[in-house]
Amino acid sequence: MVEDGDKAPDFEVPTDGGGTLKLSRLRGKPVVLYFYPKDDTSGCTAEAKDFSRLAADFGAEVIGVSPDGVESHQKFRRKYDLAITLAADADTAVAQAYGVWVEKSMYGRAYMGVERSTFLIDGEGRIARSWRKVKVPGHAEEVLSATKALAP
Repeated sequence: MVEDGDKAPDFEVPTDGGGTLKLSRLRGKPVVLYFYPKDDTSGCTAEAKDFSRLAADFGAEVIGVSPDGVESHQKFRRKYDLAITLAADADTAVAQAYGVWVEKSMYGRAYMGVERSTFLIDGEGRIARSWRKVKVPGHAEEVLSATKALAP
């Protein structure tokens, strides 16, 4: 599990735009990396819409990551006119590297899934701040405030 101050694990994954995203190529400016469980579900949709609504204010790259595939991300982006990048972590390698692929429980059944989490990565590639077990209401605003505090 990564902690605040750690070097952010690098990764390369496909994105909803048909390209690939490599974290280390984004050095020099902040990155908001948020993990969410599933495209087009109520909490995940609210979170994506909140980050999209504020995307222009961040002065950072905002990237949503889930195990959904590129095609699912493309539909999700179009349906809600999202203004953020969606990255496909189909093999959950990125979620595992960040310690957010965890055992969850629903109706007494245990399963593995994404723990809603956000990482603010500074321009040097270090975790400036992290949020785990995120509650969606007000979260994007809190991350925006922390991102603005990073600015020189």
